Amino acid sequence: MSTARLSAKEREKYSRQMVMEGFGEKAQLKLKGATVGILGVGGLGSPASMYLAAAGTGHLILADDQKVERSNLNRQLLHWEQDAESSRYKVESAAEKLKGLNSDLMLTLRTERIHQNNIALLLDDADIMLDCTDNFETRMVLNAFCVSTKKPFVHAGVEGMAGQITTIVPGRSPCLRCLFPRLPPQKTSIPILGAAAGVFGSMQAVEAMKLITGVGQPLIGRMLVADLGCNSWDVIEIEPDPDCPVCGP
Repeated sequence: MSTARLSAKEREKYSRQMVMEGFGEKAQLKLKGATVGILGVGGLGSPASMYLAAAGTGHLILADDQKVERSNLNRQLLHWEQDAESSRYKVESAAEKLKGLNSDLMLTLRTERIHQNNIALLLDDADIMLDCTDNFETRMVLNAFCVSTKKPFVHAGVEGMAGQITTIVPGRSPCLRCLFPRLPPQKTSIPILGAAAGVFGSMQAVEAMKLITGVGQPLIGRMLVADLGCNSWDVIEIEPDPDCPVCGP
């Protein structure tokens, strides 16, 4: 995809963000030339990918090996009742809606389950990754891959009405293993209010756009923790673990 200039259609579509202070055509062209990988196209990945597509991001890599189920529909807005009834892959369901939102969007779909032996092959083209999965084992595979390849990634997690988000830039911030030296037990069914996932997925898109455009201050070395049930918001400083087996010396 050529990123040398914006078309008249693009100038009209993105006019409201291009007039933001510090944004302009330069930032829009950076979005157009960017490739963002999204691991998990569910409660977090749906709003994240929708806002990235709507903002004019040039290329999204959608990675998810699951098919749509009815229990997904309270929060995974890219998937509709007919997708659950036909048991479509989530990436296929998501791609149809995203192309309707932005016909210029380039999409790459990955239905393979991500593991340490295939992640480089499937996601190496991404400039930035979003951790939109709910599986800590897969998250740690992504974390190790991003640290080894120096790719920034945005982690978010949500449960009930509460969630957390941080932006990890290898060499500048603690990695996910620093924050979770022992993996939390995997729950078979995580309680979640769909709108809460929408908040944190949207924030992941914003963090990615900050990294791409250089506009704004990403959550590097900081974690935002929020409980929407009582409207409590905190940003805490986070430090690397000097003994981390992934990013340590």
